[in-house]
Amino acid sequence: MSLITENRILLVGGKGGVGKTTVSSALALLAGRRGKKVLLVSTDPAHSLADAFGCRIGDNITRLAANIDGLELDPDREVEQHLERVSTQLKRFTRPEMYGAIEKQMRLTRQSPGAQEAAMLERIANTLTLGLKDYDLTIFDTAPTGHTLRLLSLPEAIAAWTQGLLNANQRSEKLAEVLEHLTPKAGRDIDNPLSDPNEHATAGMDARTKAIAETLLTRQRLLQRTRELFQDSEQTALLFVLTPEKLPILETARAVKALQQERLPLAGLVVNRILPEEAGSDFLAQRRRQEKRHLQQIDQDFNELPRYPIPLQATDIQGIDGLNRMADLLKNAGL
Repeated sequence: MSLITENRILLVGGKGGVGKTTVSSALALLAGRRGKKVLLVSTDPAHSLADAFGCRIGDNITRLAANIDGLELDPDREVEQHLERVSTQLKRFTRPEMYGAIEKQMRLTRQSPGAQEAAMLERIANTLTLGLKDYDLTIFDTAPTGHTLRLLSLPEAIAAWTQGLLNANQRSEKLAEVLEHLTPKAGRDIDNPLSDPNEHATAGMDARTKAIAETLLTRQRLLQRTRELFQDSEQTALLFVLTPEKLPILETARAVKALQQERLPLAGLVVNRILPEEAGSDFLAQRRRQEKRHLQQIDQDFNELPRYPIPLQATDIQGIDGLNRMADLLKNAGL
């Protein structure tokens, strides 16, 4: 049994430029060969997924190969659509004289830290629902490490983000009452601030106030379920890609520590672009000596994690044929 056989969700991450998209795409092809119906999703703003397959993808599910569909999520577009939904919902529950304040808050929020991650996480949550319903395996080609870590740890902070958004427009005791019900400190489990303290969080509210609360609670439950899925080692695996170089090793070490603190199921490392032994010349021999020291460092730093070595290829990996060759390499490495 391999990661792509025994899991429903696979997140592929790593430092920019180490080959995440190539590995994600090749894993999708390998899973497709094994009869799995796969949804391959890019959350990386660079969107090299379309380049890897040599076709246009975008924000609509697109058939990439037998058993494989692709989807590219655009962070900027997600922010715009997310804020439009939030604005529409707020205007439903507030007086017309507050509309100007809401629109001002939306403009400020568009540039605020975490807005893009919040919008992306909500879209990812909905995409996961689709993936679990219609596909055997959903593979996420994630953004570079730092962005990915913020994205994966965001569900715990999303309640506070929503609360802050509404606080800026708080003009009535009724809205304050809603926030009182939603605050993560109101008797919630500290390790799970999104959980409901009871099944009747909106009991006693009037219809208008209850509608606001239910809208927010529905959203928070969706994000809570996403975090639970990310932490479920029986369904989800995280695979990090790195190259045997100093900076990717250091960044991966930091990422592994952070992911383990978040209790996310890190399942192994793909060590990409290892120089083949047969590569000649004094220059390459010197590179190989340095690389061996880095490989020893990887073995030492990540000795508790499975490692899947992939040799450097003579040419760029692109198109279905190139990705199928990469799939063979991943299969030979044990994936």
